[in-house]
Amino acid sequence: MKTTEVTSLRSLAQNSKMWPMLTDIANQLQWPVNGVMVHMSPDDWKHVLSAGFKKEQRVAAGMDGGYVILGQRTSKFSKEEMSEFIELIYAFGAQHGITWSEPAEVCP
Repeated sequence: MKTTEVTSLRSLAQNSKMWPMLTDIANQLQWPVNGVMVHMSPDDWKHVLSAGFKKEQRVAAGMDGGYVILGQRTSKFSKEEMSEFIELIYAFGAQHGITWSEPAEVCP
């Protein structure tokens, strides 16, 4: 019988770190949505950044036409993936002049 390695999912500390970071970006940066520069919600930023992290965009047909971009589930990220995702958020923030509300720290 083949055994599979079990990878620990993200930690609560990592999740608690991610949301203030996404909120900082949401409050400080406008992004084009439907051709208009807007402040997106932290949840919208999670979708944009996680799609960039996984380098994958999934698109579904909308119920009444158009398209819906399907986001990544960060709750399914391993601890290692979540650490890398947080580093990606830091890098993105640095590129766009984001001031973080919390000090940088390593999350287990």
